[in-house]
Amino acid sequence: MQFPLGFRRAAFLLAMLLGAQLALAQAEPHTVLLEDLTWTELRDQVGAGKTTILIPIGGTEQSGPDMALGKHNARVLYLSRRIAEELGNAIVAPVVAYVPEGGYAPPTSHMRFPGTITVPEDAFEKTLASAANSFKAHGFRDIVFLGDHGGYQKSIQRVVAMLNKSWANSGARAFVPPAYYESSSDGFDRILRSRGYRDDEIGTHAALADTSLQLASAPQMVRLDRLRQAPKRGPSDGVYGGDPRRATAELGKLGIDAIVADTVAAIRKDTERH
Repeated sequence: MQFPLGFRRAAFLLAMLLGAQLALAQAEPHTVLLEDLTWTELRDQVGAGKTTILIPIGGTEQSGPDMALGKHNARVLYLSRRIAEELGNAIVAPVVAYVPEGGYAPPTSHMRFPGTITVPEDAFEKTLASAANSFKAHGFRDIVFLGDHGGYQKSIQRVVAMLNKSWANSGARAFVPPAYYESSSDGFDRILRSRGYRDDEIGTHAALADTSLQLASAPQMVRLDRLRQAPKRGPSDGVYGGDPRRATAELGKLGIDAIVADTVAAIRKDTERH
């Protein structure tokens, strides 16, 4: 049976399209995220020199009525991806979303607000150490912790000190670059002050600085329309030390770019020395 020319052409184009889609599906993805790779793809990338692993640490906590509970998780993933892409030799591990956030009997700190999840410090530190030891076993040599929350920075430092003691002369090292958290807190505050914003607006949690960073990294997590029309928030709302109502993505981008640049420089300095 002879099909019309137009039908044969359409069938040929469909076959070409399906072939291209199949080839694309079979190609190795261009990603820095460990979760998006197969084990053989990861093995080959480590063998080719990608021996730096970034372990992003977030947290699931309240951030006022106008910002979603997963703020830290989304932000640290966004930043870690950008940092890894800039480094060129790094992979990003899954985000650690369960972190110390206070007690639950009775509820303290952020645990006073629904949705916050807390774990004991020793469980948190063991989780970080176990993850780092796993990556060392798979050939990573520079294990970098990036913590987006101020409350557990000392825990990370203890884990790093313990790991480096146990890894002496192994060829592997753990790092926690101070530049990451400093740039996202005091460093970003200085940028905002230089543009005329006051400390009582910048704040420390869920205020102008925090919300601007989120608008630049994961804007869907900020209820912007409601925020603009809201009265000034305070500690009873989960907003500390400032006012988020004038937050913008443009301001946040200044902070995001500084965090990435400063952290990349710090990691390169540490790994080159190592």
